[in-house]
Amino acid sequence: MDDELHERVREVIASVPAGSVATYGDIAAVSGAPSPRLIGRILSEDGHDLPWHRILRADGTPAPHLLDEQLERLREEGVPAHGQRIDLRKYRWQRDPGDDDAAGGLF
Repeated sequence: MDDELHERVREVIASVPAGSVATYGDIAAVSGAPSPRLIGRILSEDGHDLPWHRILRADGTPAPHLLDEQLERLREEGVPAHGQRIDLRKYRWQRDPGDDDAAGGLF
């Protein structure tokens, strides 16, 4: 992975606002990353200063090892969980189509 892609992924994650969530796949699509798994890798290695808690698996659940902390942080931002799942239809980030700053405005 090149530095440009790495920084683009970080920019997209940083742009997910409080009260919203995105999936690893959403971030991959917007940033042009080849795989949602790459997003997880970037977050685990270089995501401590990003709103990592706003990024979920495709089914709206946190990664099991992050479950409690991630759901607590989301609750603090007004994003409640139903069980261990976030309602993606209600809380999924809808990127402004005119916002091309981070990477293309695909949402």
